[in-house]
Amino acid sequence: MRNLSKMKKEVPYSGYLERKIKRMNKKITFALIGAGSRGLNCFGSSILNENQHAQIVAVAEPREYQRNEAARQHNIPQDQVFSDWKDLLARPRLADALIIATTDRLHVAPAVAAAEKGYHLLLEKPMAPTPQDCRAIVNACRNNRVMLGVCHGLQYAPYHEKIKERITSGILGEVCTIQHLEGVAWWHQAHSFVRGNFGNESRSSFMLLAKCCHDLDLLRWWVGKPCLAVSSFGHLSHFQKSKQPAGAADRCMDCPLADNDCPYSAKKFYFQKLQAGDLGWPLNMVTDQMTPDALEAALRTGPYGRCVYACDNDVVDHQVVNLDFEGDITASLTMTAFTPHGRRTRIMGSHGYLEGDENKIRIFDFNKEEWTELDVNSLATDLTGGHGGGDQRLIHAFIQAIRQNDPSLIKTGPEVTLESHLMVFAAEESRRTGKTVRIENFGR
Repeated sequence: MRNLSKMKKEVPYSGYLERKIKRMNKKITFALIGAGSRGLNCFGSSILNENQHAQIVAVAEPREYQRNEAARQHNIPQDQVFSDWKDLLARPRLADALIIATTDRLHVAPAVAAAEKGYHLLLEKPMAPTPQDCRAIVNACRNNRVMLGVCHGLQYAPYHEKIKERITSGILGEVCTIQHLEGVAWWHQAHSFVRGNFGNESRSSFMLLAKCCHDLDLLRWWVGKPCLAVSSFGHLSHFQKSKQPAGAADRCMDCPLADNDCPYSAKKFYFQKLQAGDLGWPLNMVTDQMTPDALEAALRTGPYGRCVYACDNDVVDHQVVNLDFEGDITASLTMTAFTPHGRRTRIMGSHGYLEGDENKIRIFDFNKEEWTELDVNSLATDLTGGHGGGDQRLIHAFIQAIRQNDPSLIKTGPEVTLESHLMVFAAEESRRTGKTVRIENFGR
């Protein structure tokens, strides 16, 4: 009989297995920088849904209400609640991972500092407003051997995954071209990209980066090959002072057109939300107090009560992008404010055709000459940050990647996300210069 006391020495991976089991049973801890709409209501809520496997143990947020709300929801001890992210990162590492959900221009400094501190990073999209800053984040994560997940939640949504499966299955034959529409919606453009945080490039980023880095990332993922060149055109056509109707006031609460004659009326839009009891996003961006008096005060004095024709916005309200991929595959993206909400996709292959509207996918088989239909995703109407269920699944994948020490579980990791971001930056350069831009020559 073998000596049992010697068996442990004879199994070289026993220590590794013990560490793996311990890691798999460990609750992953997060620190949160930025407790705004995405940080608190999307990522925070998603981690609460994963409370058996993860928890938020520290927060940095300059606004008192949001900071206190994050601490309350996640039972964060007061000595781990900060008004400045620098104070959080000045402490010894407080968690396994760190979520950065600040505005775009405030990503790079905390991301680099956190990577150097040893935090795994979950970074809200876009990564950063310049190619150089994006590369700095990627390099910091690579050099410090920490995981990076970028919050392109659409890749994790069942609807978009099903499209990828259909492409990979070969049912469409060879993909030749893709048409993709990002229908921002008239009210969403007005809320976020005219009145809101993303309306002025100097405060956030240009429109394609702020809204459509998701979409170019999807196109790169679906095609599965590098993009070679892009061209783009786009304009700010409507939301400007010259288009303001006669008799309109610069504040919706004072405007005679606000009740019945303006599709962009802040008074009508936000009070309808309040009356319907729809108190989440976007209403919670306007006021923290859900009463008629508080909402009226916010619309009279705050940014969301301004006439859409009397704001300081400068980002485009419609844009087209043409893309040439390796393998003679072409694609186009149209982003426009002037639609109902929703993405629409058409994929044309050598053996079949696919079209989808975020709820259903229809496929026409050229050989059989028949349609099939898939009712994929009833969650697609969730615009609060759910991205058709993708955000929750992204959080789950990131947690599992840390628990299993397996970065391959993160589909939106550093290298592929940097590549799709470079497509976005190249497209914007093309829009500004009127020239076709080759990716290999861009941003070196």
